[in-house]
Amino acid sequence: MSVIYILITVSIVVAIVFLIAFIRAVKSGQFDDDYTPSVRILFDDEVKKSPSKIIKVEKQKSI
Repeated sequence: MSVIYILITVSIVVAIVFLIAFIRAVKSGQFDDDYTPSVRILFDDEVKKSPSKIIKVEKQKSI
């Protein structure tokens, strides 16, 4: 029965540590970026060269 008391005490201490860490993260401004996620969808993705175009250019140069 004493093991249960030890486990409950340890779990409460761990929960308090995580709560303190979360409160410190919120106060330090880690979760303040509300603008970027809503606007990120509006930005265009960068155009990347496809590998098939590179292969075609290399084949043309070798001829």
